[in-house]
Amino acid sequence: MSISVMGAGAFGTALGISLARDGRPITLWARDPSDMQATRQNERRLPGFAFPQSLSLTGDFLAAAAADVILLAVPMQRLSEFLVAHQHALEGKTLVACCKGVDLETGLGPAEIIRRTCPSATPAILSGPSFAVDIAAGLPTALTLAVAKDQSLQSTLSTENLRLYRSADLIGVELGGALKNVVAIACGIAIGAGLGESARAALVTRGYAEMQRFALARGARAETLAGLSGFGDLVLTCTSEKSRNFAFGLALGQARDLPKGTTVEGRATAKAVSNQAKKDGLDMPIADMVVAVLDNHLTIKEAAELLLARPLKEE
Repeated sequence: MSISVMGAGAFGTALGISLARDGRPITLWARDPSDMQATRQNERRLPGFAFPQSLSLTGDFLAAAAADVILLAVPMQRLSEFLVAHQHALEGKTLVACCKGVDLETGLGPAEIIRRTCPSATPAILSGPSFAVDIAAGLPTALTLAVAKDQSLQSTLSTENLRLYRSADLIGVELGGALKNVVAIACGIAIGAGLGESARAALVTRGYAEMQRFALARGARAETLAGLSGFGDLVLTCTSEKSRNFAFGLALGQARDLPKGTTVEGRATAKAVSNQAKKDGLDMPIADMVVAVLDNHLTIKEAAELLLARPLKEE
């Protein structure tokens, strides 16, 4: 099966490098690939990693869309717009969403957005604990591939360093990847504000409980949230400054700004999840506090005090 990666950000570029490393022809689509074509690397988003010879670059969307399998490495909040703009070229394709989050406008995850926009396509989700630099460097990484129909996709997208575990639980996989970003922001805030490692451990633990509460209410399986795309991704994202969501929270806690252009999927996801949880009558105190801090309705000190003042109860 032919493969294209749509989106030349850090993660899309890393996937393209990993998939092409064994000599398979892979197409990486970018809006303007001219700089990368000249240098054969992505100096702006993923510097220091040369492209394999079998990785080709193009700005021609229709040429890239001719592939059988298309990895959608575009930001979550732009996914719907991207699919609407190109839906005719993507009909009947296997579309693998590589973004993590919940659409702020609709409250939908990537799988449902694919279903509604490209009903003839086969939706899939690729998610789990991973950093682009590790994948590009060929370091061992395990991810979850959620797909309901195409069982061959697992072997098609696996590489020497990229081990994929298959799941049919698209809801659980996409929500695990989305919800952990909200907890990562909270953990970053806690560390940045000097609240300590014990506070981070409490946030990870109680945040995982929130993730399960929200995801199970929407039809996810508990074992999915305990896997790579849930607990595994949560641990990685909440403990490393390589995580853009953790780094964003850390910057908030330290009262400084992140570099412009940094994609932080958890910002919009926190608001989308908090809004939906209120409609569904779900208790999501960490997500609510993240939103309150982001919207300047609470200071970090006030948010911490409110969380600590919650009624005592059994775990």
